[in-house]
Amino acid sequence: MNIRTRLTLLFVMLVASILLLFSVTIYYLYDQFRAQEFEQRLEEKALTTARFWENVSQALPDDLPAMANEQVTIYDEQGRILYNSNKLLARFPLPSGFIRSVLQKHTQTAHLGDIEAIGVSHSNRQGDKLVIVASAFDRYGFSKLKRLREILFFGWLLCLAITGISGYLFANDALRPVSEIVAQVNTISATNIHQRLRVGRQRDELAYLARTFNDMLTRLEEAFISQKSFVSHASHELRTPLTVMMGQIEVTLLQPRSQADYEAALDGLLDEVKSMIRLVNGLLELARASADATTLNYQPVRIDELLWQAQSHIIQRKPQYEIDIDFENLPAQEEDLVIIAEESLLLTALQNLMENGCKYSPDERVTVRILFESGQVNLIISDNGYGIPRADLPHIFEPFFRSSSTMTVSGHGIGLALTRRIIELHHGQIVVESEVGRGTTFRISLPTQQQTPANRVTSFSSDRERLAGFNH
Repeated sequence: MNIRTRLTLLFVMLVASILLLFSVTIYYLYDQFRAQEFEQRLEEKALTTARFWENVSQALPDDLPAMANEQVTIYDEQGRILYNSNKLLARFPLPSGFIRSVLQKHTQTAHLGDIEAIGVSHSNRQGDKLVIVASAFDRYGFSKLKRLREILFFGWLLCLAITGISGYLFANDALRPVSEIVAQVNTISATNIHQRLRVGRQRDELAYLARTFNDMLTRLEEAFISQKSFVSHASHELRTPLTVMMGQIEVTLLQPRSQADYEAALDGLLDEVKSMIRLVNGLLELARASADATTLNYQPVRIDELLWQAQSHIIQRKPQYEIDIDFENLPAQEEDLVIIAEESLLLTALQNLMENGCKYSPDERVTVRILFESGQVNLIISDNGYGIPRADLPHIFEPFFRSSSTMTVSGHGIGLALTRRIIELHHGQIVVESEVGRGTTFRISLPTQQQTPANRVTSFSSDRERLAGFNH
């Protein structure tokens, strides 16, 4: 059963229940009113008959208004019949103790099928107590009640039909935007993922749903574009060394070569293989940094030890590089040096920044300054290198992007993208300042372990959603 039909049925059932309750209430109240009115008429008839009987000595006029099956009987206190107005009808059978009850309460009612009776106590001129019992069938009252019942029943059915039609139209109108959304969603695919949903009503819940869906499409589009860009650049970067290697091998095999020529060719191939290995390792690190944050092993780490470790690894590979680490200020207590981090990933990020600073500087030198503040540690990594053009600054953290000023230096454009992912994974921030010909400065801020574990767990969970869009 679809929502439109379900809403229509629920609407009809609700209105039907309300109308039924209203009709039953009206019918019940009118029936009570009819019974009270008829009892008053019977009481008036009983008293009128008793007065005439006293005044005319049992000779009652025949032109008194009569009711259907009317019968008036007068009893004395002992229950003896003194007068019966209609001897052709069987006397109304009185319940046990009825006369005594009438004498005590003045009036008492009784029913026998559709025949209704009322007993009224009355004192005659001699002071004797009499009981007048008047009974009759309320022909007109029951006729009106039956007519009212028919009107209410058929009116209820008519209202149900009208309610069903109006409910269907109402549900159809209310769900029309849903049908429009479904139709629009069915037209969106990978070829037109830029398309967005349009909703006529801008202030209802469906409009909010459409805006939420559009936001999701925007995130998907960004992830899709990023994925395509990643695959395209990765394919290009991997194809270039493979093409070079294939060309070297083909040229080498064109004619016999000397041992020195073969060694030179193999050295060239080895350099290309190393370049491919660095590229693949970078891709693996990038994928790892973009993975589920809950799978990473976060542990307390001293930031100073991590910096010395990164410096040592770089100097071992490139002894000509110079990396100076200076403390702007010392923390008040040793715990301020500790951050919660995934050690290997953060080490990779720091190495990338230090190595880039040396690689893109003519003097192959970089300076790292550490500044401690309440609840966070700031790292300032500066070099005197080529600098980055202002137009390239917004794109330097994109995978495989390389600034025009650094195209002469070997690289793949993965390091900074990986670094930013790692810094974000540790709830930090990274900003860059650069001027062509005067060098580049990266500023990193990381929270210390003063952050509560509960907050870290919440933040790591949010990273899972935030970095999922870059999971390659």
